[in-house]
Amino acid sequence: MRARIYKEVFFEATHRLIHYRGKCFRLHGHQWRVEVWIEGTADERTGIVLDYNCIKEVVGRFDHQVILNEDDPMAACIETFHPVITTRGDPTSETLADLIADMIDAEAARQESDARVAKIRVWESTSCYAERTYDRQ
Repeated sequence: MRARIYKEVFFEATHRLIHYRGKCFRLHGHQWRVEVWIEGTADERTGIVLDYNCIKEVVGRFDHQVILNEDDPMAACIETFHPVITTRGDPTSETLADLIADMIDAEAARQESDARVAKIRVWESTSCYAERTYDRQ
């Protein structure tokens, strides 16, 4: 049976946008909110599409982290004191949505589940989010 599940997860992290001219060019933090819709086949024995904790654990990898563009010269400096998550391009809400969706999909596949992200929203404030939808079946 195909089904859709939903999970909301929060994390705290800092980032900056090196290609943006404005306040977000400076290193700053957010309480990020991630909403994920997953579609897949429910396990015949458990009835579970994908364990909610799987989603929470993937998103939790970003909690209390520094997220920077891989080309940001600040990344190497900070890396001497704290791990840095790097992204291709600036770590915008849009970029993080794709990255997190890919990570969740990879974890589901590792668990031999056909569950895939159908939609994801990444909020960087209470009034701003990026949304991505996927047809990954």
